[in-house]
Amino acid sequence: MDYRILIAMPVSLGVIALSTIVPAEEAPDERPAQTLKARAMEPLPLGAVRPAGWLEQQLRIQADGLSGHLDEFWPDVQNSQWFGGDGDDWERAPYWLDGVIPLAFLLDDPQLFDRVSVYVNTIIARQHKDGWLGPKREDLGRQDIWPHFIILKALAQYHEATGDGRVLKAMERGLRRLDRHIDTAPLFDWAKFRWFESLISVDRLYEKTGKPWLPELALKLQCQGFDWVSFFEQWPLTEPTPKGRWNYMGHVVNNAMALKAGPLWARHSGLERDRRAVYEMIEKLDRYHGMPTGIFTGDECLAGTHPSQGTELCAVVEYMYSLEVLLSLLGDPALSDRLEKIAFNALPATFSPDMWSHQYDQQANQVECSVKPGRLWTTNGPEANIFGLEPNYGCCTANLSQGWPKFAAHLWMRTPDGGLAAVVYAPSMATCEIQGARVEAKLETEYPFRESLHFEITTSRPVRFPLRLRIPAWCSGATVVMPGGGRRWKPAGTLFQIEREWKNTTKIEMTLPMRPRCLRGYADSVAIERGPLVYALAIGEEWRRINEGVPGRELPHGDWEVYPTTPWNYALDISEETVADDLIFTEQPLGKRPFSPEGAPVSATAKGRRLPGWRLVNGSADTPPPSPVDATAPLERLTLIPYGCTNLRITEFPVLKR
Repeated sequence: MDYRILIAMPVSLGVIALSTIVPAEEAPDERPAQTLKARAMEPLPLGAVRPAGWLEQQLRIQADGLSGHLDEFWPDVQNSQWFGGDGDDWERAPYWLDGVIPLAFLLDDPQLFDRVSVYVNTIIARQHKDGWLGPKREDLGRQDIWPHFIILKALAQYHEATGDGRVLKAMERGLRRLDRHIDTAPLFDWAKFRWFESLISVDRLYEKTGKPWLPELALKLQCQGFDWVSFFEQWPLTEPTPKGRWNYMGHVVNNAMALKAGPLWARHSGLERDRRAVYEMIEKLDRYHGMPTGIFTGDECLAGTHPSQGTELCAVVEYMYSLEVLLSLLGDPALSDRLEKIAFNALPATFSPDMWSHQYDQQANQVECSVKPGRLWTTNGPEANIFGLEPNYGCCTANLSQGWPKFAAHLWMRTPDGGLAAVVYAPSMATCEIQGARVEAKLETEYPFRESLHFEITTSRPVRFPLRLRIPAWCSGATVVMPGGGRRWKPAGTLFQIEREWKNTTKIEMTLPMRPRCLRGYADSVAIERGPLVYALAIGEEWRRINEGVPGRELPHGDWEVYPTTPWNYALDISEETVADDLIFTEQPLGKRPFSPEGAPVSATAKGRRLPGWRLVNGSADTPPPSPVDATAPLERLTLIPYGCTNLRITEFPVLKR
């Protein structure tokens, strides 16, 4: 589809004309331009990577669920002041667009594209004469500008995919207005703690225009914002947040976003301290609040390592986006490993399989999703882990859409030496131009459920360039087979480079052997990992509809409690030394909903015994009994499935004494 045709359509076809835009007056600026430090890799433009196979199907499920329909029935988007309504004037419409814009382009969905184009053009057409984007409150000095950072990111994606110069001009006018605004109304609240998110659009606009006031704006934002790098050097948040002690520094979403603060600013500062800050941040969050799925807890503030503590959905999608940005900035394949772990486990597990409902909080040990007072949450409400339209708070409803689309858009990247890199693995095709030749790189695979990956590189004419393929750090014995080149074994944790002249179509076969291993957790419990997937106990489910008659909860977007129908309180008969013998893995066909209990493409059989003393407390599994445990119940065969396929689960198990 030629998106530029729609952009040029007249008002009568539903797209608002932009002739009402009044450009801000600005004097010519002839100061020398600052040079930003180069990224390690460049993401391909939005639309240059297309999902295929199960990933395309997952995006289709998303478009057919909440993401593709919120603007039709949810007042916070449908009647948003950003779109000319009289409803919400805060972050919700910008959040929704930030995920639905890439969803529309990746699926090449004309209907969805038409709708987001109308909204984008509405926002631009309603831009104030002074350049202010979006709703403008009467007391402008007390208007937190955090939503502007989101809408600028959304507009940047739209411009990247369409080349619409009017969008770029609107972004420039909007940033000019913010530059003047924060002179007298410095950053506060959310904008203060998320200032670095503005660098996504500031730097992109600077790379397009070279306007020297943009790096100066970046410096001003950095000076007014919270110093996450220094904070983590003296980090005090090593304990779970006391109940009711909500705070910005410990807010789980702020921390997930802040992982990219240092490396983003390092493009301006040039300091290695800023560039490397993310590694200390990840290490500390893992050590004191980490879960086996690669995320950290926060319900709503950092909550420790107890497997019944929750993690907010917004934190999952924002952690993923931080890793996607960091991967481009730093080029470290370890970041790809973490991104896959979160994307294949934590992301799908927090949605119903049809993506018509979601949780606010997910738990590693999640044995009941119900409205119960007295939950473990640090500050969230009793309904935070039900599946519904907007449990606890609507931010995740608005923000959930970015997870899968941005993941898909960052599978392939360009390298500084003119090459191409497959940095994250899922079925896809990337198209780009290298030295004047059209290059198509295709990956056919059922990874992460299977070990085999089949690459095809097709060029319009012979061209020489390097291709890099990632070997995950968890993989020992990875092999790559090239035509006429035999089988090559590749070291783990590297980007394997193939330098050659490519012509016609070249096929590459990669095998990434997946061996199970045990991860030690709370009270010496054990989680099972195999490749990028974490495995959890499959628990029978009963879904009970609640809040019937509440506006917005009509089916299919209803609210649901989920109760177990089978036992969950087991200890595994397993050890680190014999885990490969203690588990039997079985493959099932990859269906239309691979991230569902009934559609799980792989499962594991283990042995375990019930622990009657391990009980439910206020709707959550109590602390796992310290391992190793004695148990006299009969030994049973248990079925484990990928964490991302579960709705109820035990992920961190006590271990039987042997």
